[in-house]
Amino acid sequence: MADPHRFDLAALGAGLTVSTARDALLSAARHGAFVVTAPPGTGKTTFVPPLLANAVEGRVLVTQPRRVAVRAAARRIAQLDGSELGGPVGFSVRGEREVGPRTRIELLTPGVLLRRLLADPGLDGVDAVILDEVHERSLDGDLLLGMLAEARALRDDLVVTAMSATLDADAVARLLGGADHPAPVVDVPSPLHPLAIEYAPGDAPRLDERGVTRAHLAHLARVATAAQREDGCDALVFVPSARNVDELVRLIRDRAADIEVLPLHGRLPAREQDRATQGRRAGEPPRIVVSTALAESSLTVPGVRLVVDAGLSREVRRDRGRDMTGLVTVSASRASADQRAGRAARQGPGRAVRAYAEVDFARMPAAAAPEIASADLVDAMLLAGAWGTPGGEGLALLTPPPRAAVAQALSVLHALELTDASGRPTDLGRRIAPLPVGAREARALLEGAAMLGDARAAAEVVAAISDDHRDADADLGRMLRELRDGRGPGAARWRGETTRLARIAASDAAPRGSGSGPSAPGGSDPGPSAPGASAPGAVVALARPDWIARRTGPHDRTYLLASGTRAALPPGSALSASEWLAVWEVQRAEGRAAEGTGAVIRMAAALAEEDALAIGAGLTSDERAARIEGGRVRVRRTRRLGAILLAETPVAATPEDVGPAFAAHVRERGIDALAWRPEALALRARLALVHREIGRPWPDVDDASLLARIDDWLGPDLSRLRADASLHGIDVEAALRRLLPWPEAARLDELVPERLAVPSGSRVRIDYAGDVGARPVVAVKLQEVFGLAQTPRLVEGRVPVLFHLLSPARRPLAVTDDLASFWNGPYQQVRREMRGRYPRHPWPEDPWTAPATAKTNRAAGR
Repeated sequence: MADPHRFDLAALGAGLTVSTARDALLSAARHGAFVVTAPPGTGKTTFVPPLLANAVEGRVLVTQPRRVAVRAAARRIAQLDGSELGGPVGFSVRGEREVGPRTRIELLTPGVLLRRLLADPGLDGVDAVILDEVHERSLDGDLLLGMLAEARALRDDLVVTAMSATLDADAVARLLGGADHPAPVVDVPSPLHPLAIEYAPGDAPRLDERGVTRAHLAHLARVATAAQREDGCDALVFVPSARNVDELVRLIRDRAADIEVLPLHGRLPAREQDRATQGRRAGEPPRIVVSTALAESSLTVPGVRLVVDAGLSREVRRDRGRDMTGLVTVSASRASADQRAGRAARQGPGRAVRAYAEVDFARMPAAAAPEIASADLVDAMLLAGAWGTPGGEGLALLTPPPRAAVAQALSVLHALELTDASGRPTDLGRRIAPLPVGAREARALLEGAAMLGDARAAAEVVAAISDDHRDADADLGRMLRELRDGRGPGAARWRGETTRLARIAASDAAPRGSGSGPSAPGGSDPGPSAPGASAPGAVVALARPDWIARRTGPHDRTYLLASGTRAALPPGSALSASEWLAVWEVQRAEGRAAEGTGAVIRMAAALAEEDALAIGAGLTSDERAARIEGGRVRVRRTRRLGAILLAETPVAATPEDVGPAFAAHVRERGIDALAWRPEALALRARLALVHREIGRPWPDVDDASLLARIDDWLGPDLSRLRADASLHGIDVEAALRRLLPWPEAARLDELVPERLAVPSGSRVRIDYAGDVGARPVVAVKLQEVFGLAQTPRLVEGRVPVLFHLLSPARRPLAVTDDLASFWNGPYQQVRREMRGRYPRHPWPEDPWTAPATAKTNRAAGR
């Protein structure tokens, strides 16, 4: 850049605490990467980007976690610079860009920068990147940290800065600079204005199964109105969702028509967002701004001296068993509550009213968990694969993603044909990864446009499902009709997004020359369309083939998804007339709405059966299922789309069916379905003892382990059975011996012999088949072990034998594993009691010297 714009740092930093750290910031920047910690209100977002822009030649990129914060920060810096947006200061968000050739500072969302990095890993023309508000730990923000740490290896001149009000600065410093040379940390303290914190709990619960209760919203309206009238200043009220914002704005307006009440959330048009974030104009009365968490830290609402906080937030929760991810309303963290309260004291003394009890604050978690711990990782894993780190392996991340979530995401991407089995993008995946839309939605957009031959038809559906549009009956088709007619909420926003997506689809189709879908030279609008009734369902199915669903019965509103999840349509939904659905959103629920399934379908479209079978072809399986019924092998051929049964036909059994059928029968009935003869039970007990004492390689032979390895030890016998044979003919002892490890098996009789030689010369059977953990037992007549002092031990001396010493009538006289103690003590009592009862048998006074015998006195010649 020949004549780069210079920012007036004195003017930009006037009154900002962060400007006092100017020298420290510049010194840290010379290291190439550094971390800035600064409390809210210090002006780091306003001052640090111009500071770096003056220190480098190329462009400075600054990320903010939300679009409204991007626009607000860009406008603020440009206003202080005295320039127009798109000049020295610009911004880029999804669907909107104000950047020119003279732009030195470009603010953008993490998602936009992620995709720019994929297209240009070296960030040509960019000399510095600032990641702001990294403490929010968004999934995109965490990925950016890792990818930029790697990008610096390509460009050691690239300055990377992470900024936050509250974060683990040391962890971020190590990630950016390395464990041996962590990046420097600049801590900017802030003078604290007095802040009064009060608690104003309501009588009703804040939450129920549907989210924020109406009673709590009414309580918030009362608290906010009273506090604003009392303080006479601008107020900021925090609630968790856009719906809550709109409802609370209505309630406050109904209570106080003379107060200006403004909503602030991500679904609003940019003009309305700007109205809330620009501050009160001169001469206007104080006002109340009702906002979601986006005003918590990533942007400042000027003039606020009063905060009213509901103490709630929307967080990602994932049901991995049903593959459902969604936002749920929960108690906010204490860190969030403190951030919100601090908004009241940014520019002077303030007051924060928490509309809940102090004990509720004490019970809140200290901080919210990072999004990567619970989010759907499909988009992230496609980006990681396109970056060259399939599955995220080797990518430096503050928090490693859960292995199960990574595996599930890679499985989804492979099923969508976006990655190969190793997680590397396919041709389609490489085309989709840089697109400014999620992986599922992008696949539906491009493949849907090609399938329908109409880019706008696909774009209309994707624009509807990728935004926060809703229909009470979960009917996507009806919602689309209302949006086209301009009757649905957010119709103007939907039309703009449709046009943007249609251009993307058309521009993708044009260079490939596929002939599918219209092409629009120069990126012009592909024009309106009138898609058929099945088009929405087909496009949604392309996005989520695993959620193609079929009705479970002729008059049911319950559907079985290909993934195996069952879910119900809302009562009265017209979609229940459709046998097949393409489901986009499922939500956990209980009660009548869920029909006992535990889940409710929140967005779906009717789907033609031929489309379901064609789009779900990759999930289709054709299998033979063999079972034992009535003592014979019965075989059915089943065809399924995922978990959905399409057809089932009985067929003749073949020899190949017999083994699997009997194996399944044993798994179902348990090990006791086999005929366990004494020899088999004894061998199993011996193996169990050796495994317990030595472990590997000796096998575990409990029920679960034997069932898990049934093919290894029982498979050969099962495969030889006839279709009408019985399991009772199998030699289970011989089958078990297949599990013996070699060459260790040669020591089995040494470790756990079947019999024990006793002093009388007899070889007595050892009983191993006691309860779990019991010791081996030798039941022998007392006279046969005279003189035996040391109790024999098995399994390399680990386990003493437990002797059951018997009378001549083979009744128990004593139980001991310490023969020496028995001969020296209890034996004399036994002798006195037994001599008269069994006079024909020896009962010597000294058992140590008496010959051991199994005979009577007479037979022994005494």
